[in-house]
Amino acid sequence: MGQRFDLYYWPQIQGRGEFPRLVLEAAEADYRDVARLADAEGGGVAAMMRLMEKAERRPFAPPFLIHGNRLVSQAAEISSYCAEELGLAPQDESDRLFARSIALTTADLVAEAHDTHHPMGVGLYYEDQTLEARRRSQEFREERIPKFLGWFESIAAGNPQRSGWLVGERMSQADLGLFQVLEGLRYAFPRRMVNIESRYRHIWDIRNRVAQHPPVARYLASSRRIPFNENGIFRRYPELDAD
Repeated sequence: MGQRFDLYYWPQIQGRGEFPRLVLEAAEADYRDVARLADAEGGGVAAMMRLMEKAERRPFAPPFLIHGNRLVSQAAEISSYCAEELGLAPQDESDRLFARSIALTTADLVAEAHDTHHPMGVGLYYEDQTLEARRRSQEFREERIPKFLGWFESIAAGNPQRSGWLVGERMSQADLGLFQVLEGLRYAFPRRMVNIESRYRHIWDIRNRVAQHPPVARYLASSRRIPFNENGIFRRYPELDAD
């Protein structure tokens, strides 16, 4: 399909939209970040919400993608779809399915990271659940981060292709998603991550190789890369971090 990719996500945060955005940027795809466009260009949040409301197959929430006559929702699904359309997914079917599974597991980690600062309810302010957030973050730092990163590390070390990537012979959506998660964890939990980074040599090598991929490097240095902030998934609250 030669059509342009139209990505819809909230314009003020990286959030879950950053996962498919990284795939589109890495592939140098023809795409629009529609909600970040001016109203006169058919963009804006209002246009995104109208499309959600009238879509025949309504997405539950952003991000979602329009590509030709296809509407794809959920960050992991969009990332995998774009990677497969743009030649970034593994060619072997088993590897391709595994890359999809990695993207879905990455989404699980993202959800757990979000819940460190909103453990009681997304409709409550952080200040209304700080005590619970401290308890949730301690368990996340001490138990869940090592469990997830250890899994990624074992995959990278055990890749039969010995390519240095998570799956297959080259960079895929799985590696791009891992990069984004590592960047997010570094932002939200800098003390913890500095303390444990040396345990995971293979995945930090992947992180560095993704960052040095020329299209990704150009994107990271551009204004298109929204900075991490305290409205997104990964939030820096010093009281939730520790060695």
